Amino acid sequence: MERIVNFESISDYNTFNNHETLHPLVSILDLSKASPRSAYKMNFGIYTVILKDVKCGDLKYGKEYYDYQEGTLVFFAPGQVVEVEVESVGITYQPYGHALIFHPDLLAGTSLGRLIDDYSFFSYNTSEALHLSEKERQIILDCFDKIAVELQHDVDKHSKKLISSNIELLLNYCDRFYDRQFITRENANRGIMERFESLLTEFFSQNKAQHLGLPTVSYCADQLHLSSNYFGDLIKKETGRTAQDYIQSRIINIAKERVYDLNKSVSEIAYELGFKYPQHFTRLFKQKVGCTPLEYRKIADLVQGTDN
Repeated sequence: MERIVNFESISDYNTFNNHETLHPLVSILDLSKASPRSAYKMNFGIYTVILKDVKCGDLKYGKEYYDYQEGTLVFFAPGQVVEVEVESVGITYQPYGHALIFHPDLLAGTSLGRLIDDYSFFSYNTSEALHLSEKERQIILDCFDKIAVELQHDVDKHSKKLISSNIELLLNYCDRFYDRQFITRENANRGIMERFESLLTEFFSQNKAQHLGLPTVSYCADQLHLSSNYFGDLIKKETGRTAQDYIQSRIINIAKERVYDLNKSVSEIAYELGFKYPQHFTRLFKQKVGCTPLEYRKIADLVQGTDN
């Protein structure tokens, strides 16, 4: 039977890794203190940030593996189930690295609690670990140390604010480092953009829209084996536009070509493009182009007549 380890509390994770619980809602761990272990699944009820120091086991979320090597950070949010795989059955390994864990209850009434959903990397799930330079790694460890020092301090009225502020600082650094990674991994990102373009071209050329409806961000991300958040962030970094806006622009460009076909009504074109209701197509077209499809068709007719 497959082993599943549930981490619903800070003490659950600390006990699993042979660590003392100094605070019921947050902990900093040295994973080298943990006992050797083998393959298992982890069910998280807490936020977890892990800095891995050596290659030891592969992390799998869903069907995909994290690009998880020495000197990388990964992020888990409550509700995620992550699988640790080793080379063969029965093999054990010694984990090395550091981890920050904090319970959602820690965030209540804090600035971080209002912002936590903005840190989209907690929902990245495939080959999307944060690769750190040595300088960046030291910054992360310094943030860990600041939190650890505060955990050694007797709890007082300032504890929650200082701890949550330092976690927020850490996550802001991670946000900056991910921006850097999107830039430094430009070739890989370009490959994803090319596959994204090909996916949209194929989607409409093969008339998939009539059966599947409009292509969504989650559909495109899934086809590219990326999480929706990572995919959306990458498209925003590459194009300056949201993935949804990019998809809609492609739809409108295709619609402009099809509006030229006088043998098709606007409703037929709308259904071909995956719109459930023609009025939704007309509304989006006017929003993006500045006129309705019928008005655009008339303008096109006038231009063609002038050219002739």
